[in-house]
Amino acid sequence: MEDKKRGAERTQPATRDEFWTDERIQSFLGMLPPEGVPADYHVLLKAYRGMLPDAFERFVPFFVEAGRDINVKLGDGSTFLDHVARHRKSVPYMEILEAAGAVRSR
Repeated sequence: MEDKKRGAERTQPATRDEFWTDERIQSFLGMLPPEGVPADYHVLLKAYRGMLPDAFERFVPFFVEAGRDINVKLGDGSTFLDHVARHRKSVPYMEILEAAGAVRSR
């Protein structure tokens, strides 16, 4: 397996100030999870990893309106908000999730 590339080793440049259409944001709702991962958790994780806070803030209402579970839990009982809360620069994402009704399990 290839090691994770860092900084200048990356072949795809980071994109900033990119406009995300509603269609692109909503396309995350159709992502299929790997076996053993709850679909709603997988979709939230992909959106969290792939979007800056402004796009994520637009994504969450689409997620909720689609009837998805903002408080989906993993097998250990942890919620997606528990996962996000462990990250250093996650405050904007946490605030977006909490405004949509997300709670921590602990």
